[in-house]
Amino acid sequence: MATLDDVRRLAESLPEVTSKLSWGHEMWRVRDKSFVWERPLRKTDLAALGDAAPEGEILGVRVADEGEKQALIASEPDIYFTIPHFDGYPAVLVRLAAVEEDELEEIVTEAWLLRAPKRLAQQFLAERELGQA
Repeated sequence: MATLDDVRRLAESLPEVTSKLSWGHEMWRVRDKSFVWERPLRKTDLAALGDAAPEGEILGVRVADEGEKQALIASEPDIYFTIPHFDGYPAVLVRLAAVEEDELEEIVTEAWLLRAPKRLAQQFLAERELGQA
C-alpha cells in the first residue's frame, strides 16, 4: 500500500524535481512541467463515479497518450481509473492504497521521463543503466 509520502520520496529522488501547491494539493514538476500530483476526488467526480468512487489518496499521473491511459485502466482497473474531467487528456488516476511500491516507482519514473527534457532523461537513463551493470 503506497502513500503520498512514498510518491514524494520517489518523485523528489529524480533529477531537477520541484514540488509546489496547486489548488491546495501537492504537485511534482520537472522544469516547470508537472508529471504527478495529488488529486482528491471532487463532488463532480464522486457523482460521475457513483458507487465505484474509491476512497483514500489518489494520484494523478501523466501518461504518453490516450492509448496508454486506456491500456493501464483495462489491465489493472483496481489500481487505475479516470474521470470525465480527464477525457482526452493524457493522465490517469491511481488508487495509492491499491498500488505496490515497485509499480508506483515505475509509473512515477515513466511520467518523469515523459516530461523531462530529452537530454536530462537520456542522462538519467544512462546513469541508471551504469548503476545496474
